[in-house]
Amino acid sequence: MRIDKYLWCTRYYKTRNQASEACKKGHIRINEQVVKPSREVFPTDKLIVRKNQIHYQCTVLEIPDSRVGAKIVGLYRVDTTPEEALQHQEVQKLAKEYYRKKGTGRPTKKDRRTIDDYLDEGE
Repeated sequence: MRIDKYLWCTRYYKTRNQASEACKKGHIRINEQVVKPSREVFPTDKLIVRKNQIHYQCTVLEIPDSRVGAKIVGLYRVDTTPEEALQHQEVQKLAKEYYRKKGTGRPTKKDRRTIDDYLDEGE
């Protein structure tokens, strides 16, 4: 099975087009090699998927016939992502919530100045 189709079937991406684009951009690796969307996937292959600034790692167990439900994805892959990567995602989520809550509108002039001052300090 093609890697883009496998990533779609195992619910890493919502569409095959998104999976193909990720392959073309070099976000997908099989056994430490960057691959094209047409690369075949076999059981025991080690995948590294870079998505949302996190490197997800998994091992292919079986090849599904078609897209599978979220509950049975575990039959086709084993997630070996390090715990540190998932914790990094949680920290990013909290950092975004700390500054502004979603749905509070555009930043005010004071907010913008605070952001500019913060960014200037980092340089």
